[in-house]
Parts: sequence; C-alpha cells; structure tokens
Amino acid sequence: MSKTSLIGLLSSIRLTPHLPPDSWYIVSSVTLSMLNKPDEVQHVFKYALEKDGGNTQKQLDIARRTREALVKSAAIGGLPKSINALYALKRVTPQNLLDEPLEYSPTGRSVELYDVPSSKIMQRGQAFFDQIYGKVSKRVMGQMDQSGTEDLGITARLMYGYILSNTSVLTALESSFVLLAGLIPQDVNPQ
Repeated sequence: MSKTSLIGLLSSIRLTPHLPPDSWYIVSSVTLSMLNKPDEVQHVFKYALEKDGGNTQKQLDIARRTREALVKSAAIGGLPKSINALYALKRVTPQNLLDEPLEYSPTGRSVELYDVPSSKIMQRGQAFFDQIYGKVSKRVMGQMDQSGTEDLGITARLMYGYILSNTSVLTALESSFVLLAGLIPQDVNPQ
C-alpha cells in the first residue's frame, strides 16, 4: 500500500463517527496485522504519533494501546501475526515509549497470573464473553464445549479471562472493536 493511500485510509478511519475516541489507530493496526502486513503497522503508529502534537504521555498511551490491541488480536488471528506486528512496531518505537520487560506492566497481567485467584479472572472473562455475545453467549460457549474437544471451550475461557477481558489499557468497547477489526479481514463473520 502506498504511503499516500495509507494516509488517506487512516484519515477516513480516524473520522469515523461511531468509533470510540482515539481508537482509529488500534483498529487500523489490528486490521493490518490480520492481513499479515506487519510493516504497515509501523506507518499507522508513526502517523498516530504525528497527530498527537508531541505530548510524551499521549505518545506513551498510543504505544501501549497499540501493543495491547495487537496482543488481544492474537486471540482471534493467531499469535504469529501478533508477534510479527509487535516486532515491527518495536523497530519504530522510541526507547522512552517501550515498557521494560519484567518491570511495570500497565496491564497487570503478570500480577493476575500469579497473585489473583484464577476463578476471579475466569469470572471476569465469562462476564466479558457474555457482554460480547449477549443472549446467545450460553449457546455459543456450549457449542465450543461440544465441538469434539472440550479444549476449545477451555481455550476460549482462558483467552477471554486472561487476555480479552483485561481493561487496564483498552476499555471493553475498544476491545470489542479490536475483535471486529481482527475478524472482518479474516472473513470469519459467524464468529
């Protein structure tokens, strides 16, 4: 995709009226990642940083929100695409916008993994799953449990509990848009 056409696309997404505020770049990044265009994620990120006016805290928020969206997209598009997009993103991320490994994490997932009872995380995940799927949530989860292996339902519960329902960086609504942005380019609309 040419830089001119990408900027035009990003400008139109940015002005979409029903997107949550400042979510255009996470929706764009996830979509490009699912299309296996990790290098294009770099352009989205740089464009988002240019649009913020140079505020360091705002840039850190953009970096963290983009990374979180790409992590969450692994649940629906596969870990390899998320890995590629995150590595591409890291190559263009200024050092002061990176979170150091094994130190503070804005998501708190390492604390959740080791210090929070798993039942609490799983309940949060189920509530988020119910919110996403609405009145058909029990049927959808039941179908996964009856798919020939109970492991599909377990995998969904783990993803929703530990990854998707975490709202420390992205809101529940933004996370829902991440899911849509990842599902649509894969043409898996029944999900």
